[in-house]
Order: sequence, then structure tokens, then C-alpha cells
Amino acid sequence: MDRTNNYDQIVCGITLNRVFGYQPSAALSLINHFGSPAAVFAQSPEALNAVCGPFSKCRGQLNDAELEISQREWEQLKGEGCRFVLAGEPGYPPLLNDCPDAPVGLYIKSATPPEEVFGKRDSISIVGTRDISPYGKEWTERIVGAISRSIVKPMIISGFAIGVDITAHLAALAFGLPTVAVIPVGINDIYPRRHAAVAEKLLRTPGCAIISDFPPGTGPVAFNFLRRNRIIAGSSRCTILTESKAQGGGTMTARLAASYGRELFCLPGRIDDSRSSGCNRLIQENLAEALGSPDGIAAQLGLGNIRKGVKELGELLQACYGNAGEELCKRLTAIGLYIRGHRGCTPEEICRGLGMQYGEVAAAIQLLESDGFVYTDLLQRCCIDNKKAYLCG
Repeated sequence: MDRTNNYDQIVCGITLNRVFGYQPSAALSLINHFGSPAAVFAQSPEALNAVCGPFSKCRGQLNDAELEISQREWEQLKGEGCRFVLAGEPGYPPLLNDCPDAPVGLYIKSATPPEEVFGKRDSISIVGTRDISPYGKEWTERIVGAISRSIVKPMIISGFAIGVDITAHLAALAFGLPTVAVIPVGINDIYPRRHAAVAEKLLRTPGCAIISDFPPGTGPVAFNFLRRNRIIAGSSRCTILTESKAQGGGTMTARLAASYGRELFCLPGRIDDSRSSGCNRLIQENLAEALGSPDGIAAQLGLGNIRKGVKELGELLQACYGNAGEELCKRLTAIGLYIRGHRGCTPEEICRGLGMQYGEVAAAIQLLESDGFVYTDLLQRCCIDNKKAYLCG
């Protein structure tokens, strides 16, 4: 095998990434010492023993058999539209290069060339709990909405998990921001499977991508989520934690970001809500800055001011339902504003709060939900749907 051209550099890089997956700094040290991934495999056994040590558990895998496995893997991935980008090359997240535990390379799937995905935009990571509350969902959407109206429009990076992660990805897509999903499995898979439709949408949307440093066939092992988190934290200049328990995965990602010297922002929450305990603690420890009002978020994040002229919810409801009759319009507006002020309220609570009959409240909620103004969960708790950009003000 000729290990001097770019194709073979990639095959050698894939091999080093697989062999040293959980010790990326060792692989990068080898590359730096010998000059390139291909140069590592061009060395004599004696030269490799001198650098790796004769008893290294990885040393025995630096051979042609492993390269042949990588070559077959690469041929298949190329046919599926996948790219593998080595550290330091165009298309590799620039900020991730600065992290001591950065991966040797990244598998990337996208409708856009990797060098355009990561080479032209600022990036912000948004992470948090899987056990997202109505408060966390609403504010994750409002934060992304505020970012989308800023002068500088960054890319949103998250981990594709249920809860805060997928909420951030979906909000980014709704508000026209590119988003990158860092998955904890091989690039030929999607986890969790319930997000397969979102993954397909990401792969069709210019500027968006799915990335992983795990070889094809890697399953969702618990430790892999921690390994995945370093890419989320390291690829952005700042990380936003919207909800997380004190020992939750989101909090760990946020602490990783702080350890890399990146800016960290947290959404404050109720003192007695365990889902906000991680955010509140990071703020108390002065590791994170508390996020303020939506109008000030863009400036806090260094994205410039936000565009003004966003209508209030009441105005939008009246404009939407003004032709439906005065009585119905008033009812829909009153219910919409009540839901905005009482996040997570049930139809029964709306009835008591506004003195309305259950039937008319249920019918109004159904209409508001079908028109995208509100959403309800399995317990029939109602919240404003902030995916419409005009509801973020």
C-alpha cells in the first residue's frame, strides 16, 4: 500500500482512530512524532517499540491487517456519502484542535462539504437533561429563537439525545440555523432510533451535519456518551446549559467546556427543581454566567443585538383569528395568553382560571395546537410552541 497520498492518509487515520479510540492523545502524539498518520505505519517495529513501548496494548494493532479493515470500511462509507476528516485538516472543527483529548479524526455526514460546515460560522453548543421540563423546553426554544435573530447567526451543536438536545436541534431547524448532531454511536447508525426522521432532515439541510468519532458498528455503550460529550464541548467557543441535574450528563459537558477555557452560560432555575440544580450550582461556583432576558441573550453570547419588531403573542392571535368572529377571537387570545403565563397548565386549570366551560377550552386548545401556537404533552399540560420565530420575543 502506498501511504503517501491523501486516500491512504485517511485509511491510516481511520486505523489510528479505531486502535487508540479511548486514548486519542497517544495517537496524536504518534502522528506529531512521525509527521503523519501514514508515516506511523511506515516505521519499523523497532521504531514503533521505541515510541509506544514494547508492552503497549495498542502497539500490536499497528499493522497491515488493521489497515485492510479500515480500507474496506472506508470504501463502504464513501459510497454512503460519508467523509472522514483528520485533525488539523479543513473541515475538522477548528476549536476542537485545541483540546488535549481531541479525536484523531471525525466521520461526517452532510449535504454540505465539511470545510463549509465548520469553516464559515461561529458555533454554540446547547446541552441539558433528557428529563426536560416544560420550562426547559420553552426556554431552549426561546434561546435558539433569540440567537436566530442576532446579527451573527451561529451553528447549534448538540448531542441528539431526547430532551434538551433534540429540542435544540429542532428549534435550530425551525429558525433557519444550521445544526450539528454529535452521536454516541458509529456514523452508520442513529441513536436514539426515534430520531431517525430528524436525522434524515439534517442530512437534507445545507449546513447541517451528523458527526461521530466512533467506528461503524459501535453501539450506545454508557462510557461512549462521555467520550461524545468532549466533542460537543470542544467544538464551540461557548456552551449553554438549559437544564441538568447536579451530576447529569449536561452538567458534565458544561464542566468540560469550562475546563477547555470556553465560555459557559446557564439558564437559572427554581432552587427546589432537581433538573435545574446543575445550572444553579455552576452559576454559584462562578463557572457559568446566568442567561438573562431573550432580548439580551444575543449580546451576552457576543452575537450582536437581535432584530427588533417581533410581535407579541396577543397581537398574533388577534391577527390570526380576527376573521373568526369577535367572541372566538377573544377566547383564543385569552387562552393563549393564559398558557403563556401559566406554563404547563391543564385544560381544567384554564377553565378555573378563566371561568370558561371545559368544552370550549378543549376546542380552543385543539385549534391553537393545530395552528402551531401551543403544544400539549401526554398529561395534557399546555405550553406555548416557540418554534415559530415570532413567538420568541
